[in-house]
Amino acid sequence: MGISTQHKLSMVRRPRVQITYDVEIGNAIEMKELPFVMGILADLSGHFGDNRQPIKNRKFVEIDRDNFGEIMASIHPHLNLTVENKLKNDGSKVNMDLYFQSMEDFEPLSIVNQIEPVSELYHSRSLLKDLLTKLDGNDALDDMLKKIMSDSSLLKQLKDELGVADAASASFGETQTASDNESPAV
Repeated sequence: MGISTQHKLSMVRRPRVQITYDVEIGNAIEMKELPFVMGILADLSGHFGDNRQPIKNRKFVEIDRDNFGEIMASIHPHLNLTVENKLKNDGSKVNMDLYFQSMEDFEPLSIVNQIEPVSELYHSRSLLKDLLTKLDGNDALDDMLKKIMSDSSLLKQLKDELGVADAASASFGETQTASDNESPAV
């Protein structure tokens, strides 16, 4: 009696599923093995509608680590959400369309870049971090920024040169008047 492939593999590594059975053919007992095939039937694309194929016409797709990216790109998965706007905190809603073409698209920074208001905040945060890095140990730049922040005419001139919007200027001005006597934390 021969050794089945699953039993050969069990000598090397233990398989997760072992399905074998003995069959009597004539006077001989033959060992047969059943292949383990697992299929998952799911619509993971996020496209909901009437344009989906009937289940009987759908084909199994073999997925492994080598073709996972291609399968993701061919399915075009996306998620359309409506969530409460926590940035404005006024009860309004924000629509988000998130697209996933690869596993990297599930990373937090990738998702942040797909949501416009959050992406703008992240970009502003990055610019502020860059400024703080430049201020570290640069006393001349630190003194110049303190001078600009304390002198409203210099601040207005800088805003005009940078093309800061009026609404942003107004909210910045309100923040500045409340903290005129405080020096910026560096």
